[in-house]
Amino acid sequence: MDDERVQAKDIEDRDGSLLGLALLALIAGAATGIVGALFRLSLEQADHLRDALITRAHGQAASGFILVVSLCAAAAALATSLVRRYAPQASGSGIPYVEAVLHHDLPPAPFLLIPVKFIGGLLAIGSGLALGREGPSVQMGASLGHLVGTIFRRSGLDCRVLIAAGAGAGLATAFNAPIAGAIFVLEELVQRFEHRIAIAALGASATAIAVGRVFLGDAPDFHVASISSAYTGAKPLYYVLGALAGLFAIAYNRAILATMAIADRLHRQPAEFRAGIVGLVVGILAWFAPDLVGGGDAITQGVLAGGAMLTAVPAAFLVRFVLGPLSYAAGTPGGLFAPLLVLGAQIGLLFGGLCQLLFPDLGIQPVGFAVVGMAAFFTGVVRAPVTGIILVIEMTASVTTLLPMICACFMAMLIPTLLRDPPIYESLRRNTLRASKP
Repeated sequence: MDDERVQAKDIEDRDGSLLGLALLALIAGAATGIVGALFRLSLEQADHLRDALITRAHGQAASGFILVVSLCAAAAALATSLVRRYAPQASGSGIPYVEAVLHHDLPPAPFLLIPVKFIGGLLAIGSGLALGREGPSVQMGASLGHLVGTIFRRSGLDCRVLIAAGAGAGLATAFNAPIAGAIFVLEELVQRFEHRIAIAALGASATAIAVGRVFLGDAPDFHVASISSAYTGAKPLYYVLGALAGLFAIAYNRAILATMAIADRLHRQPAEFRAGIVGLVVGILAWFAPDLVGGGDAITQGVLAGGAMLTAVPAAFLVRFVLGPLSYAAGTPGGLFAPLLVLGAQIGLLFGGLCQLLFPDLGIQPVGFAVVGMAAFFTGVVRAPVTGIILVIEMTASVTTLLPMICACFMAMLIPTLLRDPPIYESLRRNTLRASKP
């Protein structure tokens, strides 16, 4: 009888602990939704301000050019200065650092990271660096989850659950994709399924989206015209697209790591100077081709809306392929996901356009291949196929591409794995751990 009472008490304690954790996950999700939504809105305003400044500066010839380039360089340098002085953990995407915390390799970042990541990300992405908003959103969400756990005096284990849940809520808010946010936690951040983490991640992502949509609305991030469900005849082509995306993903991963290695070898130069040089290059590009800088959502939307000229896409792809690693090497806050989606859409559109010419009887829609390319390239770089598929479906509201995505992501996952190319966040996490050693 005593054993039954003890067992019942243990179950009651566990249930009470889980319920409390679930409620705190909702709070963390709401906080992340507010911060993430404000971050997105601030970035939109920064993009508008940058475009307006460039347009106006073109009327001032040389002095306008100097102004634009100087402001871009100064913003990038200031973003790096904030990181170096106040929160070194805020450098780069932040996702590798969150993963290291969840794997008990590093301690949680100080809460000062939240304003540093917000302001630094706004300066870096707003100045035109090809970085994504999701990295800062994920790391700020993770820190907010940790803050909630600390305020309510939860155990270290529960705090780590809240860190994971907050990170997923950050991704959900960044892309208006609640399911992808929760899946990202399990597939990429912790790489295992645990009921407590799953419950917390689902609750935090759902609350973050509910709050975020008050500010952002509930429309998908990208508007895509109706895509035919025709699939059978073109099925082998999606496998080819996936293999192609996998090869490009290997090249992109190596380009990121090589560019970071070059930046590290310039350690004698101040970090602000190196970031300023990157900002200078971005500023020059922004002067001549303002549509090619920044996070890249407008580029992706142009591709998915069918407004991109196929003859211009290869040059734009090459520019963005170089600009992404260069921007990441600056050491400012900023993520990888949004730039990946740009490149994936361009790969898919080019491949689909070529297939349309070669196989006119198949009724191929290049835009459909662009949607599939987004998921495939993401999978090849990150090695998180379920997250990639769900993320793209939620962002485009294009369910008819699910089966093609599965085919393409299969190959995009297989090729880099066979060629022993590690996932990008695994490599970046190793770099983070090396940098943290005295």
